[in-house]
Parts: sequence; structure tokens; C-alpha cells
Amino acid sequence: GRCSVNDKINHPPHYKGKGLECIQVIEAFDLTFHLGNAIKYILRAGRKESKIEDMQKAIWYLEREIYLMEEEIKNKKKS
Repeated sequence: GRCSVNDKINHPPHYKGKGLECIQVIEAFDLTFHLGNAIKYILRAGRKESKIEDMQKAIWYLEREIYLMEEEIKNKKKS
């Protein structure tokens, strides 16, 4: 069937699989912005854009999360 514009905004088909939406998984696990985006790109990989590009974006967000965690650890050691 056809999706209305509202359905594409509120429930995009490329973020849904087997009854679950990506946002439900992210919220259920209380993920940070960066981890949530990594999951988003993994779950939609190849369903909207290039599968490789989506996986590269997921890696970028994971690396950013790791960097921020390492910075937090460094800052705590300085105090």
C-alpha cells in the first residue's frame, strides 16, 4: 500500500522491521544520541541509501561515542 506523507514522517518504512521500529529499540535501551544513530544506520543499512555508506555512518557514530567516553575518562583523571 501507499504511505501518506505523515506515515513517512512518523513511521518511515526503512526504520521498521518485523513489527519494531528503530526508535522503539533506541528508547527501550536508553541509548545516547551517538549510539542511537549507530543503531539507526545499522538497522536501515541498504534500505534507504547505500548499505556501505550506512555502515560507515554507524562506525562514525560509534567512534565518536568512544572518543567522548575517552575524553570523559581523561577529564576525570585530571580532577
